[in-house]
Formats: sequence, structure tokens, C-alpha cells
Amino acid sequence: MKKQATSSTIDRSSGILLHVTSLPGPHGVGDLGPAAYRWVDQLVRARQSWWQMLPLGPTGYADSPYQCFSAFAGNPTLISLEKLVEEGLLRQTDLPQVDFLADESAFDEARDLKQVATQRAYKSFVAGNGNEAAGPQQITRSAFERFCQQEASWLDDFALFVALKQKHDGAPWWDWPREDRIYDPTSAKKKSTALADAVRLCQFRQFVFYQQWRQLRDYSHTSGVRLIGDMPIFIASDSADVWSRPELFQLNQERRPTFVAGVPPDYFSATGQLWGNPLYTWEKHRETGYEWWIDRLRSTFQMVDLVRLDHFRGFEAYWAVPAANLTAEDGTWEPGPRSDLFRKLQAKLGALPLIAEDLGVITPEVDSLRREFDLPGMRILQFAFAGAQEERFFPHYYEHHTVVYTGTHDNETTVGWFENLKAEEQALLDDYAPGAAADPAWGLIRLGWASVADLAVAPLQDVLRLGNSARMNLPGRTEGNWRWRLDPALLTDELLDRLAAMTETYHRQPRKL
Repeated sequence: MKKQATSSTIDRSSGILLHVTSLPGPHGVGDLGPAAYRWVDQLVRARQSWWQMLPLGPTGYADSPYQCFSAFAGNPTLISLEKLVEEGLLRQTDLPQVDFLADESAFDEARDLKQVATQRAYKSFVAGNGNEAAGPQQITRSAFERFCQQEASWLDDFALFVALKQKHDGAPWWDWPREDRIYDPTSAKKKSTALADAVRLCQFRQFVFYQQWRQLRDYSHTSGVRLIGDMPIFIASDSADVWSRPELFQLNQERRPTFVAGVPPDYFSATGQLWGNPLYTWEKHRETGYEWWIDRLRSTFQMVDLVRLDHFRGFEAYWAVPAANLTAEDGTWEPGPRSDLFRKLQAKLGALPLIAEDLGVITPEVDSLRREFDLPGMRILQFAFAGAQEERFFPHYYEHHTVVYTGTHDNETTVGWFENLKAEEQALLDDYAPGAAADPAWGLIRLGWASVADLAVAPLQDVLRLGNSARMNLPGRTEGNWRWRLDPALLTDELLDRLAAMTETYHRQPRKL
């Protein structure tokens, strides 16, 4: 495997933001199958160096990739059934024949059919089908046992968590009977034995996910495309991590959150954003030498080359909201782990290939923390011309060690954004970048690509000039997010070649890895 990028050595380059679930495909959501490999080939044609995606964990509430059942597990709904056919664990006739909307993910249906298909593949695997003589990254018995041993520190508890959740009809762990709700390492082993079939099936799905991911990662690297992952700062309440490690979180005697995460009112929401995640007991993390964080970052760095560290300002100070509150308006800023955490991470992991998501209320202390560890910050072009209009988002204020985006998964698409601008804001954009008002999406792409920022990224929706019907997420909305999918007919060779030409014009074409 090639050497990873580091935070201090990002070359002048560009990439596209597209979550895996947004890929086209026949089974309800995008996955790690043929469409993902075609997408890598399209990035190569467009002369892009990076593929950025959202978190890859198993989604829970509202299918948000930022609310996952585990900080370590992969999402089994992303497993490619076609790849399991190639492995000899499924037959072509086993693949579900279901019609889905081409431009919208169907998470519930996809999850159900993938569960049925992967259970069938597991039975085939146990029966001895598949090719035991295949290479080291194939679905073999020896590779499976090795995976379970190497990942036992998180996999054992996660598999039991999933088995118990199934036993209790999907209820959150705090609604389970006390004997299952209160985690105990000794009883956990006994329960894993009693639920061995469900535990083993969960382990198998994780094994398949990670094997397929490594194959895709290696193909991307061979093609010259590097991967940008995304790490949420907080963990979902209904997760194996909170259930099995309650001492690491601010919970009461009933193991329910006393305070929850969010941010005060900002340009996304007048009442703030109430995320609802339990907050960390940072003193307990310090006592363990930040072991959980070190393991989490190490695991993520093995998957991707660069990680967008979500809500970076929360490591300096986080917004604590009483758990009973209905909005995030009333809270207090509490001190985070600050330099102490990052020094420990650096000591254990070396250079930290991180992008600091430094949006929102950024104080001098937050900026100082980012600079202390040489982490590039983020700049959003949409924020330069509307709303708060902070100076730091105008390209003429950028530093080289920066990642610029036209918009992110939380923003409107640039076409939708421009349509909703006031007349004076549209005029400001056209004054700043003459001609941009006639083609706002590509106008912002050009501004980003032309800037001094080391890395420029655009969501694929902007490359395709799509309106807000293709928006990925609206912060504060609890339903209807994350559903956009690519219609492959829209991504033409002509469009890819145009992006390639712009990329070469501004000297962002790939370098040798």
C-alpha cells in the first residue's frame, strides 16, 4: 500500500465529494460494487486526485451517516452483492429483482434485501462454498478467522450489540431489559455464546464489508485516486460504543445522557443544531491515555488517506445542552481536550492526515489549536457571497494550507443556492467573478480551482449543475436527507473532459503517488 498523505504535504490537487450511497446501482443504494469502480475510472478521466465521501459506518436514526451504531464498524448495506457472486457465495439468480427510483436512495428496502442476501451468502460460506485458494483479500475461511482475531477489540462487542438489538426487535439499548442493558464483560462472553449464530453472522458481514472496501481502496490507489474519509466528533447514543463503554460518556445512573451535543444558533439554523449525541467524559479519556481515540483514528487511517475531522472546534470547546432541552439555544461552552488529545495522537500515530472542519463560531483559540498541529482548515465559497459573508471565505484571503469547497453536504447545491440569493448577493458574485452568475456552479468551481488553496473539492451535484432537489442534507431536518443518487446518464464524457481541462489549467492534475 502506498504511503499516506499527511496534513502538511497535501499537493496542489482537486477532488469530488460523492458519498458511496449516492452511486447508481440496482439495489436501492450505492455500494462497493461495479459502479464504485466505474466512478474511480471517471475521476481518473476528469484528472481528479481525490474522492471524498461521508462516514461509512452502519447508520441508525434517520439513516444519517453521522449517527452510526459503531465508531469502528462498516455499513453492511454497502456490501456489493455482485462481488459476492464473483466470490461464488451467491448465484446470479439470488440477486433481488426490485425496481428503485434512479435518483433516490431507498435505505429501508436496501437494508432489508441486503440482510437477506448476505445471510444467504453466509450460509453458503459456512457450507464451504467459495474459493479457499483465492488471494489474501478474498472471502476465505482463514481470512475470516484472522479478521475476527485482529479486530476483536471492537468487533466482539459490536457483534453482540447487533445480536441483542435483533433479539429486542431493534429497540435502542437503553430500552432493553436490565440484564442486557447493563454491559458486563463476563456476561457478554456468555451472551455471545448463547447468540452465537447472530454474532457470527454480524462478524461475517463486517468481514465482507472490509474485504470489499480494501479491494476498492487498492483499485483507487492503483488508479492514482486517493480517498478522503469523514469522522464525526460525536457518537450516536444508540451505539455499541456508548453501551459497552459508558464510563467514557456523560451519562447518569440510568446510563442516559445528562448533556448532549449541538451548536448554538448559526447560519444553518436560528435555534441552533441539537444533535443529541452524548458528550464525552474527557477526564476519563485522559486517564486511559486516549486509548479509544487512538484506536479510532488508527482504524480510520487504515481505510482512507485523509480524514475530514468533523466539528473541530469541539475539541477546543464544545456546546453542552441539557438533555431535556428541545433546541440548542440554551447551552454552555465547556473546555474540550485541546492540545492534550492531539499530542497523544501524534505520539502514537505520527503525522496526522486530518482536515479540520473549522466552520461555525471559530475563536482565536480554535484557530491556534489547528495551527499548532499544522492542520488545513476549510473554506466554503458559498459563505463568501451570502449570509454571514465572513472575509475568510473570500479566495483572496486564503492560505495555501487550506481545503476549499464550493459547498458541502450540509449546503444547498450551488445552483439552488444562487437561485435563493438576494439580487445584491448575485451581483456581488458577478462583480467578484465576472460571468459566474451565468453559470454559478461552474463559476464557483473555477474560483476554487484557481485559488491558492492546496486542495479544491466540489460536490458532484455542482459539477452536474443540479438544483436543490439534489441536496444531500438540510441541517435540522430529521427526515428526507441523504437520499440523492446519481443518474449515470448525466455524467457524460464531455463533462468529465471539461473538468479535466479546468483542472489542468489551474495545475491541479494528479502527480505520481
